[in-house]
Amino acid sequence: MAEHVCAEIVPIFQQLNHDELLKVSDLVKHHHVSKGEVILSPDTPSQLVIIAQGAAKTYQLSANGKEQLLRVLDAGNFEGEKNLFGVGNDELYVEMLKNSTYCSIETKDFQQLLGTYPSIALKLLKSNAEKIDSLEKQNQLLNHDLVEQRLATYLLDLAKTNGSYQLTLPMKLKELASFLGTTPETISRKLKLFGQENLIKQNRHDIEITSPDGLSKIKDA
Repeated sequence: MAEHVCAEIVPIFQQLNHDELLKVSDLVKHHHVSKGEVILSPDTPSQLVIIAQGAAKTYQLSANGKEQLLRVLDAGNFEGEKNLFGVGNDELYVEMLKNSTYCSIETKDFQQLLGTYPSIALKLLKSNAEKIDSLEKQNQLLNHDLVEQRLATYLLDLAKTNGSYQLTLPMKLKELASFLGTTPETISRKLKLFGQENLIKQNRHDIEITSPDGLSKIKDA
């Protein structure tokens, strides 16, 4: 793997030219980690972490210690922006979902980059706005009392984002259940029920929404 791969695949660096990317790469540390390892937590150093290969999940713990999934990270995704602006991390965790490679940039080094390349700061603000929007949508999902309402809303939102009723779930049922505040068994039952009611057709993680109106009625019930 090229040592500058992280700088090349992250959207906030995409406006930089080759020489500038190499300068960024000088500040990047590469790590190979196993499934289940936590790479960002309240106990880790202040840094930005970037997924180079593999996948990870970002979550926080509730007062009773229950895990609440916030998002799944794929190659090119990153976490830890709050650290860059001096906001302490007292609740966020990033855990690997498979054997992966990630890169890290220490906060002090990244702050120097922001001074040198203002375009990175603008991209970072855009990324933060997108994450805030995603969290707001998740909060709206969790406001639904019934799991079938949350699941119907999630599937319709995913279809709208993808521009197609042919979907591939971006996470395993365990992660989706955590995201929707329920259990994998409940998600599995609800998906089966949606299939029996001819609202969807499912083949493992591939889903076709066959009745958007039907799902909308459940969403708005």
